[in-house]
Amino acid sequence: MAKILILYYSRDGSTMRMAQQIGRGVESVAGAEAVLRTVPEVSAVCEKIADSIPDAGAPYASLQDLETCDGLALGSPTHFGNMAASLKHFLDGTTALWFSGALSGKPAGVFTSTGSMHGGQETTLLSMMLPLMHHGMMLMSLPCNEIALRETVSGGTPYGPSHVADTDAELTEHEKRLCWVLGERLAKAALALRASM
Repeated sequence: MAKILILYYSRDGSTMRMAQQIGRGVESVAGAEAVLRTVPEVSAVCEKIADSIPDAGAPYASLQDLETCDGLALGSPTHFGNMAASLKHFLDGTTALWFSGALSGKPAGVFTSTGSMHGGQETTLLSMMLPLMHHGMMLMSLPCNEIALRETVSGGTPYGPSHVADTDAELTEHEKRLCWVLGERLAKAALALRASM
């Protein structure tokens, strides 16, 4: 099985719902498994000590989850055009994986949710790509021939799926489709890479 890690931070649930849709796309591919993980919230004053298991949703991620995955989907809400501090804090702790090259050559994609149409979706997606490039991961985009990407009037960019969560809006059909496509693409890429080794 190719394990695709779907690692996200979600405060109000929108990014989590996107992660679940990406997981459905992953598991639509024979031989691929979606592994959902989240990260604990950090305090603005100091690091908050979190319970080892969250109250609800996916378990917290470990460095081993990253090390053993065959592909990665990384998601965060947009905070002023950037990824959330909680996800950045987790990524800042991956230096050992960088030294070992554990993520090098693995496929990766990014996704985000914003509170408004012009809330900084694309810059947030780019901010999440930067550490993945430093790790040597191969970035996957959404293909320009994907109809949902051309027809969407809410979220969706070539850089990765996005969602406009204005007043807790549910994911649109186009947004769901784009999440599914990213999951499918990551799974197929991971399986192809495994087969070539």
